[in-house]
Amino acid sequence: MPPGGGAAGSGDGPAVTGPELARAVLDAARARRESAARNRRPGVTGAAEEGGRRLRGYSGPGPDPRDPQPLGAVLERLMKARGWQQPAAEATVFGAWERVVGPEIAQHSRPVKLEDGELTVEARSTAWATQLRLLAASLLKRIAGEVGHNVVRKLHIHGPAAPSWSRGPRRVRGRGPRDTYG
Repeated sequence: MPPGGGAAGSGDGPAVTGPELARAVLDAARARRESAARNRRPGVTGAAEEGGRRLRGYSGPGPDPRDPQPLGAVLERLMKARGWQQPAAEATVFGAWERVVGPEIAQHSRPVKLEDGELTVEARSTAWATQLRLLAASLLKRIAGEVGHNVVRKLHIHGPAAPSWSRGPRRVRGRGPRDTYG
C-alpha cells in the first residue's frame, strides 16, 4: 500500500503514485465523459437526463418538458399535487348548477349549502320541491356523473323560505300582521 493510505493501482502492474496517479484519474474521467456524450441525445446535458440541471439547446420536434403547457393541464397537476380535487368538485356543484342538473331544474331551484356530502337545495315553489324530491335519485346520479362520486351523497330539498316577521331591534311577540286586524 502506498504512503497515502489507498490503493495506487491494480495488482498486475507497477504502483502509480503522485502526479502519475492524478493524471491517470483525470484521463479515466475524461474517457467516461466522452463515452457518455456519444451515447446521449444532442442538445441535452447529462444532468438534465437525470432531472438535475436545466436543459440547453433547442427542444426539437418531439414533446419536451420545456415546451409551453396548456393551462388546464398545469392546473390539473397542481390540484392533484395539493389535494384540491374534492373542494374543486364541490365548487362545480355551485358554479355550474345549470350544467349539472339541466336548465329546467336549474331555473326552478338553487343549491344552498354542501356539508359532509349532503347538498341542501331550495326550490322556487313547494310544487317544485315535491317534484325534486321525486327526482332525487336521478339528480344524485346526474351530479355524480358530472362532478364525481361521493361528492354529494344525500339531497335535502325544501321549498321557499317563508317571510320572517321578526325583523327590527324591537319586536313584540304575537301572530304577526294578522293580529292588528281584529
